[in-house]
Amino acid sequence: MTYNLKLRIGVILAVLGILIGLYAYRLIRLQVVLPQENGAMAVGTFTYDTRVTAARGEILDRNGNVLISNRASYNLILINYALFNSSNPNESLRKLVNLCNELDIHYTDHLPVTGEKPYEYRTDEASDTWNGYFRQFLKQNKWDSDISAAQLIKLMRKRFRIPNNWTDQEVRGVLGIRYELDLRNYTALPIYTLLADIEDTTQITELTELNIPGMQVQASTIREYNTTYAAHILGRTGPIFAEEWADYKDKGYSMDARVGKDGMEKAFEEELHGTDGLLRTTVDRDGNIISQHYVVEPKAGSNVESTLDIKLQMTTEEALKNYILNLRENGVNDAGDGKDAEGGACVVLDVKTGAVLACASYPTFNLATFSEDYNELKDDPFSPMLNRALNQIYPPGSTYKMCTSIAAINNGVISPKTTVEDRGIYDYYEGYQPRCHLYTSSHGTLTHGVINCSQAIMVSCNYFFYEVGRLTGWRLMDETAKGLGLGEPTGVELPEKIGTRANPDTKKALYNDPGLQVFTDGDTISMAIGQSDNRFSPMQLAVYTATLANRGVRYKATFLNRVISADYQDLIYQMKPTVVNRMEISDEAYEVYTLGMRMVTSERQGSGYKVFGSYAIPVAAKTGTAQHGTPGIDGSDNASYVCYAPADDPQIAVAIYVEKGAQGGALGNIAKAIFDVYFATEYENDTVSPENSLS
Repeated sequence: MTYNLKLRIGVILAVLGILIGLYAYRLIRLQVVLPQENGAMAVGTFTYDTRVTAARGEILDRNGNVLISNRASYNLILINYALFNSSNPNESLRKLVNLCNELDIHYTDHLPVTGEKPYEYRTDEASDTWNGYFRQFLKQNKWDSDISAAQLIKLMRKRFRIPNNWTDQEVRGVLGIRYELDLRNYTALPIYTLLADIEDTTQITELTELNIPGMQVQASTIREYNTTYAAHILGRTGPIFAEEWADYKDKGYSMDARVGKDGMEKAFEEELHGTDGLLRTTVDRDGNIISQHYVVEPKAGSNVESTLDIKLQMTTEEALKNYILNLRENGVNDAGDGKDAEGGACVVLDVKTGAVLACASYPTFNLATFSEDYNELKDDPFSPMLNRALNQIYPPGSTYKMCTSIAAINNGVISPKTTVEDRGIYDYYEGYQPRCHLYTSSHGTLTHGVINCSQAIMVSCNYFFYEVGRLTGWRLMDETAKGLGLGEPTGVELPEKIGTRANPDTKKALYNDPGLQVFTDGDTISMAIGQSDNRFSPMQLAVYTATLANRGVRYKATFLNRVISADYQDLIYQMKPTVVNRMEISDEAYEVYTLGMRMVTSERQGSGYKVFGSYAIPVAAKTGTAQHGTPGIDGSDNASYVCYAPADDPQIAVAIYVEKGAQGGALGNIAKAIFDVYFATEYENDTVSPENSLS
């Protein structure tokens, strides 16, 4: 009796154990294991986690005007569990594909096979990352890596049980979606986003009316541009490229995250990018949401307040654009010089802080329509996508002559009273005898006569500076140029070309021909007037000009004013002016070049007098005309202009450069437009914050 009882109890326990095991297996399969095949008719609920993209921080100008913000966006996502536990998932996807085609909606499809017969691979159009996923897909299904595209489609039809009576378009469309969903079963890819950034709400309505199990609308945000200016500086966002993924992965980014691609969006990515949230959702077998809660709350990125003044930026861009377009139409003289003008740039700096108030490049583009305009922009011969202010380097021409003056006077080579007689042709060297521009333009009838250094700056006498350059030597001029910031990083947060200073090392680096690598006496006197291998960006010329205004104190140039929390309540970072170099400039040198620059605009002989001769605010300036390429063959000379104001108490510095602009003097009209706006009202460097924001 005891034995039978024990046996019965054992049997009952064994059966109970089996039942519990079966129930546990069933429960795990329902709630954890994602069905992969058609007809998996699980019942119950399923819980999944969705990444919720955090909003990027806004980008503002120094006065609190929002330049880039976010707008509401909607994505359509597909949840595997709900779709493949419905009665006929393939038929649902077929209806979805047909409606998308009818509405001309292009959905996400990374299957690297052409959309029509004869099927061919398009792996050469895909990134390395997505090609890697394709290889995983083949391996997961135990298909040969050298399988033909046509055979692949045949095998996929069998694997995913696609009916034989469908059209080729329906087959290829559904297979593309099945491929995307299948990858989510064995990779770290996030939930499949069928459509991203749907602006047309009628499309959302029509698609959701299909009542496809597992298809959900997900709220998101996308960048919105509140200005058409500063395109080169503000920058764009875009998907992570394959070659970037390793870096972003280590920072916790998801593969489908959007990141800054250029401009401030990239420079301040760390500040602007928020922390994504994790939303946990429980659905029933039909995809109906039962519960939702955040496992991790999304945290918006910080707001970046730039140093730009958008009003000044607008003025700068418009003045530069109008000048160049007028130049192309009319030229600067009867000979038509300047009609071949290509592009230009203008940079405006706060002399006392190094803050970039405006940074313009022309031609430019519209950030809001960049994707649609890309092919046209790419093929434009004037290269509108090129940021000339930072990434193009040019010979500075006569704007370099203040550097030569400082080098000579600082080192006792000449004094403020030293004079040189301009004889038109500089014939000190037998093999190289350049001419003064006045002598050439007057056909050998005029010279500047006997002049001192300040006067030579005013009339831009090349002959004077040939002689002073010869006496001073390349080494002292090069050291001075470096101290003034020429050929040196400016400190801006955006990528920039550093440029080159004329010296023996530069020449060796630039030329392969040993005969051209020798730094000659001709190079020395050419560098004295801003030629030879001197090549600087407009941003460097602006820093150079501000340094002249500051008597040798050079500030780090910056686009960043403040970083503020997403709710505008907390100050995270405040820009502090940073001195990167203090160059000793003697009283004599300072007086000579400041007087010469002031005379450029105040004396009738000065090339800036026509624009600033009667201007209410004293302006110190220097114009430049620089040769490039082969004279008479490669078009008009380049034109440059640097200035600061007020001359007696400098506040802002301006550098302007126009490719094939012919003459620098007329560029003063651009500077005047900038000064008119800057000095129209009392300028405040303190930021005016938006309403309900940090004061």
